[in-house]
Amino acid sequence: MPEIQVLPKDIAELIAAGEVIERPASVLKELTENAIDSGATRITAELKRGGVLFLRVTDDGCGIAPEQVKTAFLRHATSKIRAKEDLESIFTLGFRGEALASICAVSKTEVLTRQKDAELGTHYVIEGGEEAVFEQSGCPEGTTVIVRDLFYNVPVRAGFLKKDTAEGNAAAAIFQKIAISHPEISFRLIRENRTEFVTPGDGKLFSAIHAIYGKDFTRDLLPVQYAEAAQNGISVTGYIMKPLYARPNRSHQLFFVNGRSVRSFTLINAIEEAYQTLIMTGKYPVCVLCVQIPPRIVDVNMHPTKAEVRFSDEKRVYNAVYFAVLSALRQHHLVYEFQMPQQEITPEHILPEKPQRDWFAPVAGTDSNTPSAPLFAKPQEMPPQPESPAMPAQTAPASVQTVPAPSVSYRAAVNPAPFSAEPSALAVPQMPVPAPPASDVPPVSVRDVLPPPPQSELLSAFPELMRQPAAPPPSAPLPDEPSARNDAISEIQRAEIKVLGELFDNYVLAEAGDQFVMIDKHAAHERILFERFRRRECRDRQALLSPVKVLLTEDELTALEEHTELLGNCGFTFEFDEKPIAKLTGVPLSCADLDLDALAAELAEGCRLDRAEPDRHLLDDKFHDLACKAAIRAGTHNTREELQVLAEEVWEREEIRHCPHGRPVMFLLSKYYIERQFKRIQD
Repeated sequence: MPEIQVLPKDIAELIAAGEVIERPASVLKELTENAIDSGATRITAELKRGGVLFLRVTDDGCGIAPEQVKTAFLRHATSKIRAKEDLESIFTLGFRGEALASICAVSKTEVLTRQKDAELGTHYVIEGGEEAVFEQSGCPEGTTVIVRDLFYNVPVRAGFLKKDTAEGNAAAAIFQKIAISHPEISFRLIRENRTEFVTPGDGKLFSAIHAIYGKDFTRDLLPVQYAEAAQNGISVTGYIMKPLYARPNRSHQLFFVNGRSVRSFTLINAIEEAYQTLIMTGKYPVCVLCVQIPPRIVDVNMHPTKAEVRFSDEKRVYNAVYFAVLSALRQHHLVYEFQMPQQEITPEHILPEKPQRDWFAPVAGTDSNTPSAPLFAKPQEMPPQPESPAMPAQTAPASVQTVPAPSVSYRAAVNPAPFSAEPSALAVPQMPVPAPPASDVPPVSVRDVLPPPPQSELLSAFPELMRQPAAPPPSAPLPDEPSARNDAISEIQRAEIKVLGELFDNYVLAEAGDQFVMIDKHAAHERILFERFRRRECRDRQALLSPVKVLLTEDELTALEEHTELLGNCGFTFEFDEKPIAKLTGVPLSCADLDLDALAAELAEGCRLDRAEPDRHLLDDKFHDLACKAAIRAGTHNTREELQVLAEEVWEREEIRHCPHGRPVMFLLSKYYIERQFKRIQD
C-alpha cells in the first residue's frame, strides 16, 4: 500500500476550490452574495469573455477593515457564524467562509475596499492563493473584487469551460435571480461593455421582474399572497403566470427561500400540483415565488454551492406553497384576450399591380376603329393586359402600404393564435437577455492574456462606475400591477352574455358589453362535467338492468368500500354482497355508453392508489377521461337555447376557464380592437 501523507496546502486548496467554483457563474454568485451581506444598496457586475477573462463586482456596502482583508481570504473565515447555535438561525447568504479562498486559489484576484469613514482604502492582490500586493489606496466606499484569468493554473478545469457566450449566459442567469430576490437593491449587469439591465431598487418585486424580463412577461402575472396564521410561520409571496402561457420547460420557475435562490423538488411539485387540470401535458407553470420560512426547519448547507435546500417538515412547506398558488388561481380571473399576430406583407405576397389605362382608349394592338372593352366587363371578357415589368425583390408597389410586423409578445410566442400566420412570417420574439454580439476578435487563452493594467488606470474606472444612476434608463412606463388588471376584467364579467351564433359547429359566438366572446363548446362542456364529478354534483344517473360484475383484489375492494359514499355522489353505485366481486349497479347518464367493465376496474384502482395529497380530488385522472368522452363533440349542431345555457355557465363560473387537459375555454376580443382594425379608431 502506498504511503499515506497530507496533501500540500496549494493542492488541497485547488481540490477544495473545485467543490465551490465550477465556472464564472459560481464566482459571480459568491461575490454578489457577499456584497448583499455587506449592506449594499447598489451592486454592479461586469463580465468580459463570459467572465473567464474578466469579472468585476462593485458594491457600496460597509467595506472591509484593512487588518481583516487578508483574513477574509483564509479558508473558513466568516463574519456570520460565532457558535454552533448560529447554524440554526442563518439569514445571510454567504456564511461558510469558503468563497474568497476558493476564488483566489484558481484565479488572479484583486480587491479594493474602503470603509465608510476611512480616508484610505486597501488594495490587495492575490494570485493562485499567494499574496502579491497589499497596500493602502484611494478608492470609493464599499468593495470591488476583480477576478481575472479564471482557472489559469488549472488547465484541466479550464478545458471543461464552454464557449464565452454560454458561460456569460449562465452568469447572467444567476445574477438575474439574485436581483429578483432582493428588489430593495439596485443591480446592474454589464456584458462586453454593454448594459443588459438595471433594476430600480425600489423594494418592489414587480419592478425587478419587469426590469429584467420586460413588459410582455409581466403582463399576465397573477399576484400570490399567503401566510400561516401562526406567528413566525411560513409565508409565500410573489407572482405566477396564467396557465395558458405555460412554458415547455422549468427554466422560468424561480424559487427563493429566505432570499436565497434555490432548487427544491418539494416546491416544484407543490406548484405543478396546483396547476393540475389547468395546463396542457408537457407544459410547466411559470412562477417567481418568495418563501419566508423559520431557519430552524430548513438546511441550506447540504449543497457545496448552497443551490439546494432540505426541509425538516416538507409537508408543511408543500402545503403552504400549494395553497398559496391554488388560492391565487382561484381568486383571479383567468380570462384571455384574443391574440392576432399580424403578418408582414412582403412583395412575394402581393400580386403585380396592373398599369392604369383609360378604359375608353383603344386597346394596344388595335386601331382606332376597334370598339373599346366595356367598362363593367366580366373577368373572362376583360381585354388582355400587358404584363408589368418584373418587380424588384426589395420594393413593394407604391399603392400598397407595407404593414410592419409588431414584435411578437411573450404570450404569442408561447401559444400563437389558432389561425396565426405561417411561422416563417412571424417576427422572432426577443429573449429577455440577448446574447452579446459576436466578436471579430479570435478566442484568447488565459495563458495568452496581457498583464493587468496599471493600478492608476484601474482606479480611474471605479468613481465613474459608482456614479452611474441606479434607476433604469427612461423607457416605456411600467404596466399596471396584476391586481389592477384583474379588477378591470371583473368589471367586464358583470355584463350579461348574449349568444349570437355558432362557428364551425364548435365555437360559440357571443357578446357581453363591449366584448366579443368566443367559447369552445367541447372544452367548456368537458370542464363543466369534470367539475360536477369533482364536486360530486351528479344531476342524473342511470340504474343498470344487469349489474356489471368485476373481480377485485382485497386492497381494491376495501378501498372501493371506503369511498362508496363519494362515488355515489358522483353517480356510481356499487354493491358488495358477492365478495371478492363488486357489482356496479348505477352510473351517470353521460357514462352509460362507455365500457362499464373497464370503468369499474379503473375506479377501484384509482381508489387504491389515492395518496390523500392536500386538496387532491380523488380520481381526477379518471374524471378527465369520463368528462372528455361525455362532453359535446365538435361538429355537433346545437340549438341557440342550448348554446345560451352553456355560455351563461361558462361566463358566470370562474373555474370554467380551461378544459381538464389545459386548453383555454374562452377568449375575449374588445370592441375597441375591432374598430381599430376597421380604422374607425386611429392609433
